[in-house]
Amino acid sequence: MPMTETVRDDGARMVTASRAAAELELRRGEFGLAVHLGIVRVDVRQVGGRVRVRQEEIDRLRSEDGFPQALRERVRTVGTAEGARLLGISPVRFTRLARAGCVTPVAFYLNRYRAVVWLYLAQELRGLAARSPELLVGNSPPWMRSLLDAGTDCRARNWRSRRIERRLTLTEDPWARAAVVAEALDPVQLAEVVDDPYERSYFGRIRPEPVFGQRGSAAGREAMAQLMLADEPDEILWRRVTLGMELDGARELRPAPRPGEARWPGAEVEAAAAAAGVPGASPEPAVPTGPTGPAGSRDASAERSQSVTPEGGGRVGAGRDRGGAPGLLARLRLRTTHGSRRPPRAVGGRGNPLATDTRARHSLHHVDQGSNR
Repeated sequence: MPMTETVRDDGARMVTASRAAAELELRRGEFGLAVHLGIVRVDVRQVGGRVRVRQEEIDRLRSEDGFPQALRERVRTVGTAEGARLLGISPVRFTRLARAGCVTPVAFYLNRYRAVVWLYLAQELRGLAARSPELLVGNSPPWMRSLLDAGTDCRARNWRSRRIERRLTLTEDPWARAAVVAEALDPVQLAEVVDDPYERSYFGRIRPEPVFGQRGSAAGREAMAQLMLADEPDEILWRRVTLGMELDGARELRPAPRPGEARWPGAEVEAAAAAAGVPGASPEPAVPTGPTGPAGSRDASAERSQSVTPEGGGRVGAGRDRGGAPGLLARLRLRTTHGSRRPPRAVGGRGNPLATDTRARHSLHHVDQGSNR
């Protein structure tokens, strides 16, 4: 059997994402967008989190009328210049429609000057022309003029809302759903809602990733992180409330894992089921801890930890790492015992794009293809 194929216990024939994209005659970006939009249904309940597509799903799409052109048209994206030509308007008017929220971007990329270039679904633009032709001719309506005069730009917010809602639709695991919502809050806002550092660290491990994993340049990933952050008070409040509700459901199902605890049965399957795309198999990040002292202080604390007994009756020294240094729980209990409790360190330190303040998030420059702006 080829390595790109698998057979599940129920007899369903599965293929990898790369093989499915090839059979559907889609480029990787088009296939990832098709999965994100729900056009292609995938099965990610595999150990290791790799996406698989049922052969019957591929056969269904290939049997549709007009394949492959019809399928490609459903995921075709256009920039400002091509979108304006499609609607028969000027690029300036198209930009005004996008800034006022009449059309919602579905993706973006950075040009050579590291400016954000928004992309729109061609199918949705044709729908706008059929639904609201009055927006394409004559003067702009008063509500649009008032928004634009106030400097409103809905593109980033609408793209962010669309992305989050689509990922929530395709995600079943409560912890993965909470991780999707948490991505829209900066570290300070997130710590106020989720005060447990282990839960915040768990978000980073279970959050869904794109179908083919994290790709692109470091600048592109940094722009993605900045654009994902809510920056208006009403949106921040909405994300905080939503995260609280998702977190309540996740905690009722199971607690976030702690260092040294055995992973629950089926953890890989649940993590794999997280996805607008596919949860990647990236290594688990280190759990946030307080500042680590010099080697001598660690050795001294290791000796003291042998004599500290937690309330449960077990010895803290039993939770040591293989290297002989005390485990995280032992160090935390030592600090509590000796009265040296410190406030938790803020998540997202120097060099973390998520730690930028609101002014830094607005530093991304937006351009429109074919316009003079």
